[in-house]
Amino acid sequence: MPELPEVQTIVEDLIAAGIEGATITAAAVYWPRTVATPDFIRRIRGRRIRRITRRGKYLVFEMEGALHMLVHLRMSGRLHLRPGPSTPDPYDRVVFTLSDGRQLCLHDPRKFGRIHLLEDADRVLGALGVEPLDEAFTPGVLSDLLRRRRRRLKPLLLDQTLIAGLGNIYVDEALWESALHPCRISATLSAEETERLYDAIRLVLARGIANRGTSLGKGRSNFASIAHRRGENVHALRVFRRDGLPCPRCGAAITRLIVAQRGTHICPRCQKGD
Repeated sequence: MPELPEVQTIVEDLIAAGIEGATITAAAVYWPRTVATPDFIRRIRGRRIRRITRRGKYLVFEMEGALHMLVHLRMSGRLHLRPGPSTPDPYDRVVFTLSDGRQLCLHDPRKFGRIHLLEDADRVLGALGVEPLDEAFTPGVLSDLLRRRRRRLKPLLLDQTLIAGLGNIYVDEALWESALHPCRISATLSAEETERLYDAIRLVLARGIANRGTSLGKGRSNFASIAHRRGENVHALRVFRRDGLPCPRCGAAITRLIVAQRGTHICPRCQKGD
């Protein structure tokens, strides 16, 4: 699933491609369950895209007429930009035709992606937690989130209602950077450990954005930008999917655990449990 750095990369690519300011002249829905809003095609037709931003793992298209189109790519979704009309790909779920003739396509092999069209974006986005790269996210905010709960670190950090945008890749990387075990109970962290975790979260996200996201394989469900460009952050990963390889810090073999039903990668020497 694309996480914060991948979604931010898509936002930047869409802006660079001149999608802001374009008008959607037509839309075709090939998998109706992708669209979570009734009467979607009629309501989106003729709308100008004023601005494109990100909130958590959502792409936010601010449309003319006080509408917001929210796109969540989920497990396998990608956005592709095509130069003109073409035969739909078998995995295209929604295709938008733009005023300049280009087509913006939601390509989603596993059919989990969702699109909302809302006047009040907070109906969906209001449930999300703090943005980890915003000024509002401080060591004190993180400390409050940790101290008020007795949860294992990994599932807490994956909880989108607390911190928006983190997923499996960047949580594993942040816990390695801060030398914390994913099963550590959140309320037991010291002030120094909390500061380390705060710095690590921001570090791995900034690095992921600078490397334009993480592409882990070559299949249709792996991340690629709208121009089919693959992210380079896989070369900067320290532990994620590196089980059996040496830890970059101490040389011990990276191991794989299951935490909160998620594959989890740690250095057993650097990230000791309680």
